[in-house]
Amino acid sequence: MYVITGATGNIGKAIAEALLAKGQKVRAIGRSADRLKPLIEKGAEAFVGSLDDAAAMTRAFTGAKALYAMIPPNPTVKDLRAYQNQVGETLAAAIAKARVQRIVNLSSLGAHLSEKVGPVKGLYDQEQRLNKLNDVHLLHLRPGYFMENLYWNIGLIKTMGVNGGALKADLPMALIATRDIAAEAVRLLLDLKFTGKSVKELLGQRDVTMAEATQALGKAIGKPDLKYVQFPYAEAEKAMLGMGLSPSVAQAYIELSRAFNDGILKPTETRSAVNSTPTSIEQFAQTFAAVYKG
Repeated sequence: MYVITGATGNIGKAIAEALLAKGQKVRAIGRSADRLKPLIEKGAEAFVGSLDDAAAMTRAFTGAKALYAMIPPNPTVKDLRAYQNQVGETLAAAIAKARVQRIVNLSSLGAHLSEKVGPVKGLYDQEQRLNKLNDVHLLHLRPGYFMENLYWNIGLIKTMGVNGGALKADLPMALIATRDIAAEAVRLLLDLKFTGKSVKELLGQRDVTMAEATQALGKAIGKPDLKYVQFPYAEAEKAMLGMGLSPSVAQAYIELSRAFNDGILKPTETRSAVNSTPTSIEQFAQTFAAVYKG
């Protein structure tokens, strides 16, 4: 039995579907029974529960051959790092009580840093917490910046005719499609050869600047002259608040942008065939275009 947390999210859902397609038993955890229905129809066992409920997660994790663990985003939470640590502590306690022996944990590029990296600080905390568990084989996946984050800019492109954000236009970044993260997690879960406590970075197909990403998106949506504009941090934070993010979350994402811009948050591994993934920004742009036009 493979147990998947965040099974209705982009990565968790793709992992669950791929494992089911391979004939594996999957227990899919989510807060909504309705959103789990598509996985149930494909053969998954649904477990409806909250990741901050230790007793429920202990039941959910019991009997797991392996666990895909993650702390789901919460854009409206009052204190982001406190929320991340609350969920993280619950997951760690449930793993220990259920005696899960193999875990693939979704972390992030930069999770070796404890400060100045916005939401990644909570993932640093979680890596340290899980590393203290006894009798587990644990692999932390540290992917780069999700290409799917570009979806947040669809409204901006439609209303103002530009793409933009707090990130520098000419900063090469390890952009990655979430489907590639899921594919690597599936490979690891099926193989189960990782031992001890280890880390693997995932750096996307190649480094891409926001200007290059915008060019690819513009071509895909029929706006070949689409430009990227770097907004001042205060202006970008105000826009996030306007989209409904809490002050704590908005401030964390501004800090994340600063960390990228200032060179604090960057890969620790040299790019190689091992940490590069297949989906290019041009390929993702076709998916973006379908969402944009849909």
